[in-house]
Amino acid sequence: MTAKHMEKSCNVLPKEDSEGLGEYLPYVLAFVLCEYFQQEQMNFSGKKVIELGSGTGVVGILAVLLGGQVTLTDESHALKQIEHNVSVNVPESCRHLATIRTLSWGFDHMNFSNDYDIILGSDIVYYPSDYPELLQTLLHLSNPRTIIYIVTCIRGCHETRKFHEALIPQYFNSHTVQGDWGVDIYIYKLTLKRPETGEEQPMVIKRPDSDVEFKSGHPRTEPLFGGLGRSLKGEKNPV
Repeated sequence: MTAKHMEKSCNVLPKEDSEGLGEYLPYVLAFVLCEYFQQEQMNFSGKKVIELGSGTGVVGILAVLLGGQVTLTDESHALKQIEHNVSVNVPESCRHLATIRTLSWGFDHMNFSNDYDIILGSDIVYYPSDYPELLQTLLHLSNPRTIIYIVTCIRGCHETRKFHEALIPQYFNSHTVQGDWGVDIYIYKLTLKRPETGEEQPMVIKRPDSDVEFKSGHPRTEPLFGGLGRSLKGEKNPV
């Protein structure tokens, strides 16, 4: 199924049916972000890119096909399917542009540099308990020139909206570049806020289910993938 077909599927679904997408929602979000890249005629040539929570790897694979030097990351158990999907969807001539690595947010993010030009995330704002680690990872990977694209579905609870509208703006310039396709799906574009002083300001946030504060020092500083969806190998990911 192409991104255009996936987008049409979104267009005909009312907001109250967004959860009805169930296990397909992560795929829909990935294709929505891919479709945006095509609409904007984005070219990642010469760009250093990292994708968080790659899942099937569809977004990172498109970034490779658009010329980017891409690191696709996820938990270790997901790497095998990413490797398979890269092997069958990326031509051998440009497969050297793709790197696949384990990244557990908030734990081994320090093993990665902060010189990325672009950070990608599809359906990564999911569990509120993961927000502190996700934000910590985004801050570590970012520099003043980094552009972050995150596609999110605002689900039944309000925590996802709070993440984008209350927490993220404390550290990033954020605006919606597209949404909502009738199912509360939004693409956010983020850039790191520049520090107002030379002092390092700690990141202080609370887990939604706890009164414990977490601190992290950081300055507030026709489609290319037409057949990609049909050849992706991926585990079902219930919403």
